[in-house]
Amino acid sequence: MTFAGQFLVIQVIRGQTMNEHLDKITGPHQGQPLLLAGEPLESAKAAMIMMHGRGATAEDILMLADEFKQPGFAYLAPQAAGNSWYPNSFLAPIASNEPGLSSGLAVIASLLEQLIQAGISSERTMILGFSQGACLSLEFVARNARRYGGVAGLSGGLIGPEGTPRNGSGSLAGTPVFLGCSDIDPHIPKARVQETAEVLQRLGGDVTMRLYPRMGHTVNRDELRSVQAMMSALLLN
Repeated sequence: MTFAGQFLVIQVIRGQTMNEHLDKITGPHQGQPLLLAGEPLESAKAAMIMMHGRGATAEDILMLADEFKQPGFAYLAPQAAGNSWYPNSFLAPIASNEPGLSSGLAVIASLLEQLIQAGISSERTMILGFSQGACLSLEFVARNARRYGGVAGLSGGLIGPEGTPRNGSGSLAGTPVFLGCSDIDPHIPKARVQETAEVLQRLGGDVTMRLYPRMGHTVNRDELRSVQAMMSALLLN
């Protein structure tokens, strides 16, 4: 997935986090580059954590910021080790995707903590992911339910085989959640997207799910417009 990004200024933080105490977290994805773009953190009104898909890069997902054209946002895109957050299908037994899965979830947690320390609360932070990054993002939100600025899972779903318990506590407290996917996606079964919507609704999310007829494993314009609308609404609040 590539988008023209000639107007995007990217800052790369290599081999470190924005906060030294978080280096105590260990795993394959800790110590990987973090790409920053958009508004500087000290002046940003909101932030978006952007999680790339399998075989892609942080720079790839960050190019979506050019499509959103939303001033006031700081964008943070972490890089997965080996360009993959976990080795197997998201439908495989959870243990088979460790330690990458837990390490990736810890990356999101650490970025949220760092944003809070920079003065941007979780209520002002959106989490967006595509494909494997969407699965990781949605799994994080289900395990760590609280009010977020918004959640966008583009071609993804909750992680684990059929029958995985979904007993998360906490409340999304009305967090806007957008789930977009093809109805025939070769990697993401429609039933898993529907289950994800049900779980996040049960956790208190304000969920919008759209299944696009015969779309490929990609991002379409309607999805981009939906995310843009979430971003605009967050800035107005």
